[in-house]
Amino acid sequence: MAQLARKTVRELTPYQSARRIGGSGDIWLNANESPFANEYTIKCDRLNRYSSCQPEELLQAYADYASVKKEQVLTSRGADEGIELLIRAFCEPNQDSILYCPPTYGMYAISAETFDVQTKTVPLTAEWQLNLPEIETCLDGVKLIFVCSPNNPTGNLINRRDIEALLDMTAGKALVVVDEAYIDFCPEASTVDLLDQYPNLVILRTLSKAFALAGLRCGFTLANSEVIELLLKVIAPYPVPVPVTDIAVQALSPSGLAKTKFQVLDIHANRAYLQAGLGMLPDVTVFDGYGNYLLVKFPNADALFNALWEHGIILRRSPIENCIRISIGSRDECEKTLAFIREQLEQKPA
Repeated sequence: MAQLARKTVRELTPYQSARRIGGSGDIWLNANESPFANEYTIKCDRLNRYSSCQPEELLQAYADYASVKKEQVLTSRGADEGIELLIRAFCEPNQDSILYCPPTYGMYAISAETFDVQTKTVPLTAEWQLNLPEIETCLDGVKLIFVCSPNNPTGNLINRRDIEALLDMTAGKALVVVDEAYIDFCPEASTVDLLDQYPNLVILRTLSKAFALAGLRCGFTLANSEVIELLLKVIAPYPVPVPVTDIAVQALSPSGLAKTKFQVLDIHANRAYLQAGLGMLPDVTVFDGYGNYLLVKFPNADALFNALWEHGIILRRSPIENCIRISIGSRDECEKTLAFIREQLEQKPA
């Protein structure tokens, strides 16, 4: 039946998520998940009814958390659905383009290709910042520009002044989509305060990382109300299951936010521990990270990655040469990972 599928889909290489890649082990630090498993109460008295398209209590809870108006919030099945909604709403197939700046999150390109929307790339600079002069030369036909900050997999923040310059550069021509999936680990770096100043700014958020709810698949798009209204025209009728709303609202309650804040501090401490330990190893470069992961360059990353994999420590291979991305887990997971890496690097060749 493959011949019945669209040619684009037949030739598409799917995103290699952590679960698709697989692996077998006891320590999973490959998907930037939280090590915390929190408990929630689920009600079953409304499961016989469809959910609201946009549950009011969830929109208000996240609006309060993000310090925006409720009319500036759309909730969806993870931030990934937000990416697709933006492409469907703003890009004409086989005509318009998106632009993104590798190395960065791979779903921007795959979502565009799925809808027959062209992609343009302008690689980040050597410092992993936006190459604004080069971007400016590539804007013909571009409707969406994706900027990830903190960037995945590099972990660095994109300079705020560069984001503002990009917004000015694209005013009335394209939307700048700032992916803030990891911003809850460094909220002071958010661009959310720019929403009222720049009508072409869109921000993607998620509960998957700092809120320890990757399995819930609950994301948010923040934008001016006109953009939100357009996205509501293309979203599925019932995108947010009732239990998802119930759990998300609990996570965004005062007690839920206090718990998340405490757990984020714990992850910060574990990140600092892992960064310090890895940084002491010879010929190892640990890049500064602002999310719940670190990008680390090793002398022979392939051999080390395979050794870790075989030992049941599952990390994420990076497209950046000789680099491995390590999610920040519990202190025990970080200690065991560091100890094994140290042991491998200290082994002398036979």
